[in-house]
Amino acid sequence: MAYTTINKSTDYFNTKLFTGNGSTTQAITGVGFQPDWFWIKCRNEAADNQLSDAVRGKSGSLYYQLQSNGTGPQVVQGDNDGVHSLDSDGFTVGYTNSIAWNKSGNTYATWNWKANGSGSSNTDGTITSTVSANTTAGFSIVKYTGNATNSTVGHGLGVTPQVVIVKNLDSSGGSAEHWRVQHHKVPASKVLYLNKTDAEDNNGDFQSTYPGSSTFSISSADGCNKNGEANIAYCFAEKTGYSKFGSYTGNSNTNGTFVYTGFKPAWLMMKRKEAVNSWYIFDNKRNLFNVTNSRLKADDSVVEYSNLDTVDFLSNGFKFREGNDAWNGSGNPYIYMAFAAAPLVGSNNVPCTAR
Repeated sequence: MAYTTINKSTDYFNTKLFTGNGSTTQAITGVGFQPDWFWIKCRNEAADNQLSDAVRGKSGSLYYQLQSNGTGPQVVQGDNDGVHSLDSDGFTVGYTNSIAWNKSGNTYATWNWKANGSGSSNTDGTITSTVSANTTAGFSIVKYTGNATNSTVGHGLGVTPQVVIVKNLDSSGGSAEHWRVQHHKVPASKVLYLNKTDAEDNNGDFQSTYPGSSTFSISSADGCNKNGEANIAYCFAEKTGYSKFGSYTGNSNTNGTFVYTGFKPAWLMMKRKEAVNSWYIFDNKRNLFNVTNSRLKADDSVVEYSNLDTVDFLSNGFKFREGNDAWNGSGNPYIYMAFAAAPLVGSNNVPCTAR
């Protein structure tokens, strides 16, 4: 029996690195597909994490932006700063003033996911949504307008997602300003905030229930459902050999906790769930060999750090090599999201090797 139906993970997710040239537009190729969700972070100079997607689309010549480390509404940067296009094999970015995009000599990491273009109407929930769904890869982008009543929203995956990330697009203050994260290894009555280091929080925005195979549930709270305001949701369902959204317990040891995923990781984001700590992002392009120690934060604009021997990416999972409380404290529980560089064994029965 085939272990996975996704032999080439880079058809659906890929990390692309580049160096800024300071021009009004620079086309970057080599992603391997047209990104539908695009995330960029400057590595060597403090700058916000910037996120664009094909469903929210453009205003004029630039794509709308959200900051994963921020609380504001979606914006267009202005001038030439931002994403000009999501292209068939990459993207085009521009620079006038903002460090976040294409400053000359600066280094950038981008993380790219494939959904299904700009989306179409979905009436599975009590709120009609616009959904761009890639059912093969278990990823969908969902846009909907709040109605301030307990509701359901269609996600288009056809299976139950393990992670749902929601952000209000219009509000600039109050309880609607934070990114809500529902993870299946966190109690359904609680949420985490992508833009904050906070521990899991007792918050009813997701109606204290996990998603189903066609919808996720939201309460009447402003954080996910403020009346008349738009929201975006990124939904993820596990696909064997390609993605894993789980939890682990640290051991505070240089011979650290091993976490089985069933694939060689390409990208890993993790967070300590019951205490204050950041969301750390690792990938297989910034470190081509173990130890994988170059890390960026989803919740902060700070530069990349690589001062600790943090984690090894293995053929079938990842293993921590340092006992910091942020990722491997003794007895501490953590949650993670991981995407594959290659499955452990594909449908072609070719085994994955360590790096």
